[in-house]
Amino acid sequence: MSLVSDILRLLKPLLYPFSLLYGLVVWLRNKLYDVGLLSGVRFSLPVISVGNLSVGGTGKTPHIEYLLRLLQYEYRVATMSRGYKRKSHGFILAGKDSSALEIGDEPAQFLYKFPETAVSVCEDRMTGIPELLSRRPDTDVILLDDAFQHRSVKPGLNILITDYSRPFYKDFILPFGRLREGRSAYRRADIIIVSKCPFALPESDQKEIIAHIAPLEHQQVFFTGLAYGSPYDFFTGAPMLLKEPQHVLLVCGIARPEPLVQFLQESGHSVHLLSYPDHHYFSDQDIEEIKTTYNNLSANNRVLITTEKDAARLALRKEQLSTWAIPFYVVPVQVTFLRDKDRFDNSVVQYIRQEQTENDNFFGN
Repeated sequence: MSLVSDILRLLKPLLYPFSLLYGLVVWLRNKLYDVGLLSGVRFSLPVISVGNLSVGGTGKTPHIEYLLRLLQYEYRVATMSRGYKRKSHGFILAGKDSSALEIGDEPAQFLYKFPETAVSVCEDRMTGIPELLSRRPDTDVILLDDAFQHRSVKPGLNILITDYSRPFYKDFILPFGRLREGRSAYRRADIIIVSKCPFALPESDQKEIIAHIAPLEHQQVFFTGLAYGSPYDFFTGAPMLLKEPQHVLLVCGIARPEPLVQFLQESGHSVHLLSYPDHHYFSDQDIEEIKTTYNNLSANNRVLITTEKDAARLALRKEQLSTWAIPFYVVPVQVTFLRDKDRFDNSVVQYIRQEQTENDNFFGN
């Protein structure tokens, strides 16, 4: 494995010319928007975009869930995602029986955890939003998932998330690095969140990161970490207690499972990771591999654990999995602000109220 890594490291510089070419194409596209030759649509209700500059793994989903918890009791909130790797096309407003196959794993997760939310998917948000509003005209706020590069829509509040372990200011454009566009694109953000931080991150380190980001006058920077909650039963949703120590088979099809592995190990559990690609849909062969691996764990106190995003896809196999009669748990994750939580909350709510007031005045309400 180390030999393969060494070879890939040696070959990586060969990708740099392709990054320059890709970066030029993206820069030209952004320039067309910046000078007004291409234009984005602004809608007459609060639209909040949550996105990133890199490909995957920054923690957008728990941040959208944080916003849903913040807003759900005061506003009628809708989400719109692309529905990555779904087996459908076009606009879909999720119903109570919608699955990950139809709407994608992350929207399916939103639907399961926030059943009162209007969860929708559409590849083109510019046409998807009017369709959503025609079906849910009482919508107060729309949360756009992974729409930072989707410039055909102009959100009123643009939230950019960057991973603490790989911040955008240290990264490079694809395929040499993981950035979808150049570092300077951060200037479009209103709020920048440094995610997946250690909870004990010193204030001096936070100030150093802010200095590297060099936020503009209108931009605010926040720091968040991921807090794992108590597991619940995959089949019933009932809260469960993990008896220590457990031999855990952790099934993950997410971009970066390492934080969850570390959390379980620090909780005293022995962890065997069975990792799959991000957003992976589990085949019959995968299910058989999971069962065989679980049975081969040399311990009686065995438990199968997965993430909420994986659970949305594994739910497609729920009937098959239920025949195993084994303990199968899901570990939830939530965003925790290292500081200034109230300032973030107030910024979001104040934006929504200001947008609503301006729209009411414009339309004479």
